[in-house]
Amino acid sequence: MAADGIRPPDMIGAPFLTVAEVAQRMRVSKMTVYRLVHSGELPAVRFGRSFRVQRGAVEELIRAARYEAGRAALNAHPDAAAAATGGVPAR
Repeated sequence: MAADGIRPPDMIGAPFLTVAEVAQRMRVSKMTVYRLVHSGELPAVRFGRSFRVQRGAVEELIRAARYEAGRAALNAHPDAAAAATGGVPAR
């Protein structure tokens, strides 16, 4: 708590993250985050010369990028799924 009795804002619950905070959360470089923002994969808001990313957008990107071994190959190509089920198309 500050000397004047006013608590600093709770940055852990902040709705917007800086590019550096996103990079740290995702364990990638800041350049990777900028590429995701510029490609449209990661929505961001521009304040002046800096970008801010909503915490929920980062969590959604991570959730969508989740990889489960064995399932990704089956979902990638319909023929792969048919081959894995002995030639019977998946329904």
